[in-house]
Amino acid sequence: MTDAERLLWSRLRRRQVHGLRFRRQHPIGPFIADFACTQAGLIIELDGGQHVQARDKDAARTRWLKQSGYHVLRFWNHDVLTQIGAVLQVIAAATQAPPPSLPREAGEEPEPPPV
Repeated sequence: MTDAERLLWSRLRRRQVHGLRFRRQHPIGPFIADFACTQAGLIIELDGGQHVQARDKDAARTRWLKQSGYHVLRFWNHDVLTQIGAVLQVIAAATQAPPPSLPREAGEEPEPPPV
């Protein structure tokens, strides 16, 4: 884990956000989410400098996750390290929103994005 992932995990684990269970490195379809709360339908992705070059790939990944019924939050590592309180407020607010509904029948997954 990166320093940002370790810091965020220390604040998400043990049901510290509204009593919800977050998982780290959680597989969803063809992807592994940095952090996921399946109960709230929330995925949290942390991005470092390498993601500047992977913008299109990240956008396709986010689209796929949204089509699968998840709300996706993305934060820069720097923001997690320097503004953890604000990041946690955004996450807490997202967990209070109703979880997105799946646009298809349960068990069906959208087509994976092109690689």
